[in-house]
Amino acid sequence: MKDGGSTGSSTTAPAQKPTFTLFALAEMRGQIGPCGCTTDPLGDISRTAKLVGDTRAAGPTLVVDAGSLLYSKDVIPPHLENQEELKANLLVQTYQRDLEVAALGLGPADLARGPEAIRVPRQAANATKPLPIEAPKIVQVGAAKVGVFGVIAPDALGAARVTLGDPVAAGKAAVAELRKQGAQVIVGLVQATSKKDAAKLARDIGGIDLTVAGLGLAAPEPEKIEIEAQKIGDGWLIVPANRGQIISRIDVTVRDGGPLVDAVGASVAATKIASIDRQVAALDVDLAKFAADKDADPVFVKQKADERAALVELKNKLARQPLAVPVRGSYFTLQQVRINKTLACSEPVQSAVTAFYAAAGKANLAAAANVPVKPVAKGKPGYVGGEGCEDCHGEAAEFWKTTRHARAWETLVERGQEFDHDCIGCHVTGWLEPGGANLGFNDKLRDVQCETCHGPGSIHVAKGGEEKPSAVTRGPATDLCATQCHTKEHSDTFQLEAYLRDVLGPGHGEALRKQLGDGPTGAALRKAALDKAGRLGVGCIR
Repeated sequence: MKDGGSTGSSTTAPAQKPTFTLFALAEMRGQIGPCGCTTDPLGDISRTAKLVGDTRAAGPTLVVDAGSLLYSKDVIPPHLENQEELKANLLVQTYQRDLEVAALGLGPADLARGPEAIRVPRQAANATKPLPIEAPKIVQVGAAKVGVFGVIAPDALGAARVTLGDPVAAGKAAVAELRKQGAQVIVGLVQATSKKDAAKLARDIGGIDLTVAGLGLAAPEPEKIEIEAQKIGDGWLIVPANRGQIISRIDVTVRDGGPLVDAVGASVAATKIASIDRQVAALDVDLAKFAADKDADPVFVKQKADERAALVELKNKLARQPLAVPVRGSYFTLQQVRINKTLACSEPVQSAVTAFYAAAGKANLAAAANVPVKPVAKGKPGYVGGEGCEDCHGEAAEFWKTTRHARAWETLVERGQEFDHDCIGCHVTGWLEPGGANLGFNDKLRDVQCETCHGPGSIHVAKGGEEKPSAVTRGPATDLCATQCHTKEHSDTFQLEAYLRDVLGPGHGEALRKQLGDGPTGAALRKAALDKAGRLGVGCIR
């Protein structure tokens, strides 16, 4: 069975309370919190800590991570070194103190600063020195003995300075030793470059009940996450989303006899039912068209009607009995949990994150204090700031002050992230451009000002706007916003015409604003998405 589903001869056994809950993560890549610009940001370590803590308080809980925890990049540029090291320290502290992670694999994003900087021993049975390696081990989780080990595919670490042995031989030896020590469930942490390679490695090793895969740059974004585990021999493969955006929760019930079975569970059933509803609605549209068409092929129409009936039957079955519990043997259910803003936060972790931003900002600012702005080439314009435009464009300037762009810097200050390298570039004008802004020198260019869209204006201002041709751009390129800051990752509701309605007005593109006419505005789209996403969770400040 490729993509999950139930096995076993019967589904009539009553469900039991899970023996333990396993949380699986991978490919955190230095993320402690998401960009706050999207309407439903995913992946926040304080929310993950609260979820895990509450679950642990309710019953036995095990947390594992397949690797690539520490850094956002495989090679860290010098200007990011301070920020990346502070984030890595915070993540390790949170993993040890708050999440109580029992086993941590090794991935390429752990090695950006060399093997000596990985901080804590790793589960990597086929890796050798100079790494600190933790031996495969038994973890007692409630009444269950869980064996944990990790292996790394030969090409998964790229050019990192780590010597790797045969992962299959190392994995087989680990599984055999863990079974000998009484492991009832074996969890394998696998690092590979694709899901296909991870599945092959798990299959070749054999004997793994639950394989958690870190896939490097191939780790899925939320929209591509698979809600069911993939069957691999007698075990299952699970892939968490990258950067902690969706983590995998596996509730395991351990019983004697038979292989571990995916009992599907209510979460997967609900997702399948929603998908069925969409398919049935589409079929209803087609069937209505066929009913009005006297030339419609009756055989084809019957096929569509039968397809609809089968889908409705499956939906009803899932609604009646989402949990398919086998009569014998152990079973689990998988829930891919979205770490979104409505989840409650761990206040101690939130405090640690706030302290990180303060420390990182201070370190970044100190490091940038002697880094000059990129010089302007002879005969080329530099940036003057919005005040240089106001003398001649007063009406436009007054209108612009009413837009969200005019308080872009303030939104960072409110979050304590005004000197965060991950954020500042979209909240100042002329970021890293000749004569523009950098982290240490940006006072007159804070906020999204005129020159963001119209280009550097020093020549235009110096000549009183009389130069021919003009040194500034009257109408920016239509793809400017989408290619700079309003990308999918940072502006999930962006639509050009809607957003233009917000930034055009008296003295500033008034004719184009009239041409656009009535219709959705960027503010309206964003408000609707924010309302849909819900309010901040309890204890959350960001």
